[in-house]
Amino acid sequence: MREILIQNAQLVNEGELCQKDLLIRGEKIAKISHHIAPTGSEELIDATGLHLLPGWIDDQVHFREPGLTHKATIASESRAAVAGGITSFIEMPNTNPQTTTQNALEDKLDRAAKTSIANYGFLFGGTNDNLEEIKTFDTTQAAGLKLFWGSSTGNMLVDDEQVLQKIFSSTDIPIAVHCEDENTIRKNLAEHIAQYGDDIPIEKHPEIRSEAACYRSSSRAIHLAKATGARLHVFHLSTAIETELFSNEKPLAEKKITAEVCVHHLWFSEEDYAQKGTLIKWNPAVKKASDREALWKALNEDKIDVLATDHAPHTLEEKQNPYTKAPSGGPLVQHAYVALLTAVQQGKTSLEKLVEKACHNPAILFKIQNRGFLREGYFADLVLVDLNKKHTVVKEDLRYQCGWSPFEGTTFGATIIKTFVNGNLVYDDGEIIESALGKKLTFDR
Repeated sequence: MREILIQNAQLVNEGELCQKDLLIRGEKIAKISHHIAPTGSEELIDATGLHLLPGWIDDQVHFREPGLTHKATIASESRAAVAGGITSFIEMPNTNPQTTTQNALEDKLDRAAKTSIANYGFLFGGTNDNLEEIKTFDTTQAAGLKLFWGSSTGNMLVDDEQVLQKIFSSTDIPIAVHCEDENTIRKNLAEHIAQYGDDIPIEKHPEIRSEAACYRSSSRAIHLAKATGARLHVFHLSTAIETELFSNEKPLAEKKITAEVCVHHLWFSEEDYAQKGTLIKWNPAVKKASDREALWKALNEDKIDVLATDHAPHTLEEKQNPYTKAPSGGPLVQHAYVALLTAVQQGKTSLEKLVEKACHNPAILFKIQNRGFLREGYFADLVLVDLNKKHTVVKEDLRYQCGWSPFEGTTFGATIIKTFVNGNLVYDDGEIIESALGKKLTFDR
């Protein structure tokens, strides 16, 4: 069985940072110790000066397959992900067809098994019409259930109050929710179209997808979760006021209601619309700098539990349409880790907190088996990073099928050196290594 011995790395894991060696045997971490003596049979990697982190488990991506493959595929985006140190992903159901039946879920799992270089899982989608499917689908095959409470790609808006009550009362797996109040958004949009037509200034996006729209929806979801006892996970918080809805009084494993923040809401603010335009048009919208700072505060205080990307590529041609026709979303998986490592260098959070929120907590929340930690017996999903090596994002280095990034021209203070998935080196200093495909995530339920 092949062995790889990583020596002299600064391991970041479970709240600690210390120099250790780590031995990979086959797919798993065989040993972690302050010193592991080579036997002569291992491949040796001297990681002096480098940090060894668990691979990021990104619980919110849109890889567009099937049906929207002119934007992206599981093959293309999983390779961009491992180039960015993301070793496992959970993909959203708003594809074509939507992942709202057992057959559609199985089709996605089959597709990923054939092409994904990263480990993969999927959320099952809820609609106004598939309650019986939600009650009967195989919950061991999906990470959780996804509901859109705001308009989204794929027309998956769930707005029937009776259906929502029944969905929340019908499952004990995590219910992940996109929270924006549709009535508020429609009203705001109509007012702006009346004033500007289709070519609404992008700076008005956070007025249309407003703070009020987010708060009304998030508070409503939390009220329903408390009333039914459902396990609720609120995706991509974007406002300061929403952070007040969540608690840090219990450890994550005991929480019934949790929250997440995405990289773009921690990096950009409304001041960036002038330069970036629709390239940073997301739902929920990027909002004020004060919202961004409140999100960082809530993350560090454990009111926000998980970090994600909401990677959602569109073609550049699509993004350059007038406001009402330009889709929301953008590609992020290749640079999310280095962006937040740079934020660590800027003093916004700690390495230990970053690893907790990006790696440990998704595994805990979704009960993912044997991943998300540097532990003996766990799968060797690892990332070696150089915190002293700056690099600037240029178009030629992008691995997204869509061929653009909102980070183009940005200089980050860290660089991904190597990525291992299930013990296989899949990314090495700028090169994708087609050594093995990823595995289906499994869940302790």
